[in-house]
Amino acid sequence: MKSIKIVVEKHPDGYVAYPLGMEGVVVGEGDTYDEALADVQSAIKFHVETFGEETLIGSCQVFCVNSFAHLTDKA
Repeated sequence: MKSIKIVVEKHPDGYVAYPLGMEGVVVGEGDTYDEALADVQSAIKFHVETFGEETLIGSCQVFCVNSFAHLTDKA
């Protein structure tokens, strides 16, 4: 599989996660960062199993998930 970067955003009511570099819509959510990350990883796996690896955009040969938080908290 190919490399996928995942964006995890913090919102007032929880976290939302989505991959970069995939065709189609894949989203995960959760009450915590880890829940959202696990949910989107499961969604990515299902998406690739259902629609094939051609939905992945990029050229890496190893599947690795990199995540970073985009915090939207306002002080």
